Amino acid sequence: MTTISTRWLISGLAGAASLLASTALVQAQDLAALEAAAKKEGMLTTIALPHSWCGYGDVIAGFKAKYPEITVNELNPDAGSADELEAIRANKGNTGPQAPDVIDVGLSFGPQAKTEGLIQPYKVSTWDEIPAEVKDAEGYWYADYYGVMSFMVNKDLVDKVPSDWSDLLKPEYAGQVALAGDPRASNQAILGVLAAGLSEGAKAGQESGEKGLEFFKKLNTSGNFVPTIGKAGTLAQGATPIVIAWDYNALEWRAGLNGNPPAEVVIPASGVLAGVYVQAISAHAPHPNAAKLWMEYLYSDEGQLAWLKGYCHPARFNAMSAAGKIPQALLDALPPAEAYAKAYFPTLDEQAANKAAVTGGWDKVVGANVQ
Repeated sequence: MTTISTRWLISGLAGAASLLASTALVQAQDLAALEAAAKKEGMLTTIALPHSWCGYGDVIAGFKAKYPEITVNELNPDAGSADELEAIRANKGNTGPQAPDVIDVGLSFGPQAKTEGLIQPYKVSTWDEIPAEVKDAEGYWYADYYGVMSFMVNKDLVDKVPSDWSDLLKPEYAGQVALAGDPRASNQAILGVLAAGLSEGAKAGQESGEKGLEFFKKLNTSGNFVPTIGKAGTLAQGATPIVIAWDYNALEWRAGLNGNPPAEVVIPASGVLAGVYVQAISAHAPHPNAAKLWMEYLYSDEGQLAWLKGYCHPARFNAMSAAGKIPQALLDALPPAEAYAKAYFPTLDEQAANKAAVTGGWDKVVGANVQ
């Protein structure tokens, strides 16, 4: 029995090795053909990719260095997820430089874009290492990275750093608290409201949206809320001393400030919310092959590590960690692992219900024109 079993095992391993070799060869040939087609197109148009977001400056630079024949045309770096979908709608049939090839949007915007026919399917070669629960089975959209909601604080202007959502309502933070986006269009801001709702004891979904709106109503009525989109510059200038933003944005901004002013990034004690963003290719992409090549780069080891360097947890994080592909230095640059242990990942339905409540009720309930 031992001899027969061993023979079967050797045969099976040899067959598997042969299959892997042939698969790798096919993938290599496919990638070479894709590279040639993308280079012939000669351009990739992105949208809503600020260089300080998730390390995108280095990601784009890495893509350019690898494919110098492809010009990267960057549209409206500060656009929100809703703006990205609108850019596709507005440019149907337009092959000019204002039509985006690819989008990077909040999780709830992926299914919306698919339903509207705004995106096309494409499965990258590392598809199997993207968790099934955060990708469309048909390949229309797929998770790229996630982070948690945090507070970034200008320590020159804020004497006592807030540790939780409830602290933001205190009189000492008058005229200091801002969202990093317009909650009527920005996924980051919409989920900031969801997180506030969770801290108030709400269930994720419509309830979190409604409770979150009530929280921001109190914040606005007290004079603590600043209706300015917060970012590193507004924080440094003192216009928004406390900014509610994804941890990866806040950590990148803090690194860029280089201690001037000193800033602290806080993951709140309650209402710890994780947010997943997704990639997709426009159904009307003027440069579809360049778009596919961009996706291959983003989901390669090089692209995933570039996002991690930008303080984001990439989609292939677990698989790459198990394979020993993640340098310890990149892990050490993130907040302690226990800070993420309490993070809540809302489902698509919960996000959709929250989004509807927030975008539909912000003007009526809070009444602050964020811009």
